[in-house]
Amino acid sequence: MDTSLIQVQNLTKVYKSGDLETEVLSNINLKINRGEFVAIMGPSGSGKSTLMHILGALDLPTSGTYFLEGQNVSKMSDNELADIRNKKIGFVFQAYNLLPRTSALENVMIPMEYAGIPEINQKKKASELLKLIGLSDRLNHPPNKLSGGQQQRVAIARALVMDASIILADEPTGNIASNQAEEIMAIFQKLNKKGHTIIMITHEPDIAKHAKRIVFIKDGKIHKNKNNHKQYIVSKKL
Repeated sequence: MDTSLIQVQNLTKVYKSGDLETEVLSNINLKINRGEFVAIMGPSGSGKSTLMHILGALDLPTSGTYFLEGQNVSKMSDNELADIRNKKIGFVFQAYNLLPRTSALENVMIPMEYAGIPEINQKKKASELLKLIGLSDRLNHPPNKLSGGQQQRVAIARALVMDASIILADEPTGNIASNQAEEIMAIFQKLNKKGHTIIMITHEPDIAKHAKRIVFIKDGKIHKNKNNHKQYIVSKKL
């Protein structure tokens, strides 16, 4: 019996524009086990972000299958896909995607508000998560009063607030300084040690080296898939 958390089989994605067809992913086969920290690397246009969108149930493959915890995501309805995104996956994007006129605390509370969780419970959990990632003194600050690294921390807290076991991070350090990037990687490593499965898209080798496994994609195909025996462990305190 296969115990993979994620299993992708012969996955292909083709985008159509009129009579033009562009194959972005071609016959991808990939397994990710629970508790792994995987970096997916590749140049711009290699298909890595498209793969991330499919793994995050934001898009569906043209052909092939995607199993998440044994469930065939490729065959799910829109409502079922939304349920997967809400309950099992936390997203962290390069652009943070925070509401500009809303405090750090309120930004983290948003997914719980949509889920109908009582406000007192929302505030308690959001505060705990912001404390976990070192922002207990920034709860009431809006994004424009936070550094890029601090904004990304808020985005990570928001990704965790619904107890998602999987974190998908798409170029999470792309808009922040190198010292702040190290802090973000320290947070991901800490979360991974706590049992979260981390899947991170990056084109930066210095960022990918923090993962336990690196998958290289080029021209829509997997070229290398290897354990990172030289994983860089960040020792910074959060």
